[in-house]
Amino acid sequence: MIPRISQLVTTILLRYFITLCIFLPDYGNTLPCTYKSPRVEDILFEVPIETESIDFKRKKRSKNSDALEDSSGTLLPEAAGYWENVLRVRRTKAPIKLRRKCVSSYYYHRAGHKNVACDQGCREKTTCGDAVVPSDHLLECSYCTKPDECYQTGQAGRGVSEADFVLYVTAIPTKRCDGQDTLAYAAHCQQEAELDRPIAGHVNLCPAALSTHRHDLEIVVSTVKHEMLHALGFSVGLYAFFRDENGKPRTKRNHYGKPTSLNKELGYYDWDRNTIDTILREDWWTGEGTVIHPVHMMVTPRVREEARKHFGCDKLEGAELENQGGDGTSLTHFEKRLFENEAMTGTHTQNPVYSRITLALLEDSGWYKPNYEMAEELHWGKNLGCDFAMKSCGEWIKTRRETRQDPYPFCSEIKHDGQKSLAVTRCTAQRDSLALCNLVPYKKELPSQFRNFDELPGVGQGGTKYYGGSVELADFCPYIQVEKFDLV
Repeated sequence: MIPRISQLVTTILLRYFITLCIFLPDYGNTLPCTYKSPRVEDILFEVPIETESIDFKRKKRSKNSDALEDSSGTLLPEAAGYWENVLRVRRTKAPIKLRRKCVSSYYYHRAGHKNVACDQGCREKTTCGDAVVPSDHLLECSYCTKPDECYQTGQAGRGVSEADFVLYVTAIPTKRCDGQDTLAYAAHCQQEAELDRPIAGHVNLCPAALSTHRHDLEIVVSTVKHEMLHALGFSVGLYAFFRDENGKPRTKRNHYGKPTSLNKELGYYDWDRNTIDTILREDWWTGEGTVIHPVHMMVTPRVREEARKHFGCDKLEGAELENQGGDGTSLTHFEKRLFENEAMTGTHTQNPVYSRITLALLEDSGWYKPNYEMAEELHWGKNLGCDFAMKSCGEWIKTRRETRQDPYPFCSEIKHDGQKSLAVTRCTAQRDSLALCNLVPYKKELPSQFRNFDELPGVGQGGTKYYGGSVELADFCPYIQVEKFDLV
């Protein structure tokens, strides 16, 4: 049996007791991710930890696992336990002790010391997301008033023993919880010094989104698993810190050991093209002619290999990342058009799964060894070839219709504004659910590169520019989507 990452979640900090009898809103058929990448100024780097050799080991589960219990008895242990079973990590030799936040944004690199020193002093409290880090988890305060006048105050805590990643969990009705679709959100907050691996993060559960209903609990668990993965590595704020199989940075570093380019507007370090590359699809078909369509591809070795195997396309450059949704969605998820129900797309619509491609991304970070036996089967797009993986869905639909082939998993039957009695139902490829084509009319014209039809039955000339799939992140591509049907 492949070892697992030991004790992923070690601390739960609740501002008040979670009661799981609060109403969970009806999310319909889509549930968007509300991830927000932390800005550089909110991250503490170069946390000193002691690790063993490059081999990835298993450690016994920490006694702190009892702290994971919530009143549901399953939410956090199930979400955290999944990643504990999937991932291995370089074993830590000593308790994790986190850095204290500085009074100012400046700090000193002290020769002969493992950790950096703050300029002028440390803050009274160190936070990780919405949680206040216990003083027992922190290093002493190291600070300098001048380059040659440095001091230490306070006392280092005991740290968190037998842990590889510390996750601080809160249940606070924050402003980010105001959105009806927000169940939880998470991010990392500290990275270790040797390989830049995130070693601390936070997740906030929005109290009004919790419920005891089994179906609702499944949605919350799935969401928390997704958000945890952003904190562990699938984040636009972490790509520039990825390492190769030998532990060397994939992105060039400056003399301070940081990536050379900082995107000040978005607040994260830029990565080199050997991690994410922009590819121009110069013959991207639309209903109004071909256009140049840029796509952003994760091109690390294992991701490229798994993406090529999945689609059956040997010339595919890598795995396409989301190009819509704004900050927090774009580039931090897989492209919905190509990876529909992969759990790391930007919105959950049906039966989310964690595929080999997601596990390959984690391995290509240089921080983890995944257990690929735990990967779930992704049927969407499997073995459909380069035409599916590298061309527009509009061209796929048009070509298949012209050759009298089913354009599955895409489709071209209008949903009749959601009137299920008029819609054409069909079975999913796995024959386990009824589904509808989610092609609907929009009130505004679709963006030109996402106009996927030049004609539609019953739609007048020029009207096709208003028709597209109901999931915008999928490039407005209409596809077969499992629906809820009332029993009669």
